[in-house]
Amino acid sequence: MQRRLTEENLAVYLQELGLLRPGARLDVEPAGDGNINWVRRVRVRGTDRSFVVKQARPALERFPEYQVPTERIVFEARWCEIARGLVPEPVCPEVLRFDPAERVLVLEDLGRAERLDAALARGADVAACFASLGRCLGAVHAATTDPALAARFENDAMRRLHGDHIFRLPLRANDFPLSPRLRRRAEELWRDAELVRIADAAHARYLEPRGALVHGDVQAGNVLLTASGPKLLDAEIAHVGDPAFDVGTLVAHALLPAVARGSDARALPLVEAAWSAYREHAPGSVSFAEVARHAGLEMLRRTIGAARVAAVTEDAAGLAVVDAALRLARTPPERPTQLVA
Repeated sequence: MQRRLTEENLAVYLQELGLLRPGARLDVEPAGDGNINWVRRVRVRGTDRSFVVKQARPALERFPEYQVPTERIVFEARWCEIARGLVPEPVCPEVLRFDPAERVLVLEDLGRAERLDAALARGADVAACFASLGRCLGAVHAATTDPALAARFENDAMRRLHGDHIFRLPLRANDFPLSPRLRRRAEELWRDAELVRIADAAHARYLEPRGALVHGDVQAGNVLLTASGPKLLDAEIAHVGDPAFDVGTLVAHALLPAVARGSDARALPLVEAAWSAYREHAPGSVSFAEVARHAGLEMLRRTIGAARVAAVTEDAAGLAVVDAALRLARTPPERPTQLVA
């Protein structure tokens, strides 16, 4: 049986891993949102040492109604190992220890770094961050096209759970907590047979175990802006699949806050930076139209799905994002410049 970590037994466990001396005293606090895994920041009193401890448990932390194999953290550790060996910039956090038996990752502590979604919300210039993330995804995708790699990333439970929430559930009858105006708009989309067909086709491609190694959740909330550059976290959905999905998710999170504020053009430098850097490392891997379609579907699920973002709290912002998302999903542009046009 899995040893369930708590704030009380954490010191003893870390001593067993060789990360602490006997008698060391700790300050322990939650780290991040903790939606999927049990995550704690650990500071060693009287020293400048700190790290983050992450344990995967059968029930998701914030959504215990979902039971998912704890092997998801094994795939996360593998993604980090592969990505750190391929990406020249330190975009992936350093893994200090991995305990596969107890499903525990001990990671470097990135401190109080700002999240990318917060930086986007305040209108910060983060084009360099998007270029770094584009280079990271391009390097990983270009080097991981071997079909045999799929056997090391059979992360089907997480991939299917995540895919359902992106492609399927937002476009079927549901009880997600939407305002009356957004619910009426969502109900119209449930009856849009062509849109549902587009989403179902993208979903089927997403589920195919071929293409390249994808992170699976390149959203702005999973990126920290540190002094040494952006850090991409939380690869527990990593699998072999459609590389356009990763890039599309990144593009969606550049576009969404700008569209919600009515300033679409502000997102264009971010998208161009990410796309240009990606193509340098993975030329011809995917088309921008494929990326844009995934971006549109991600924007829809962030507006009328379960994982809504703060930028669409107001109805006017949410409806604007839905309209932009539909254009991307139905008639995806061939170039980033056409996003604004």
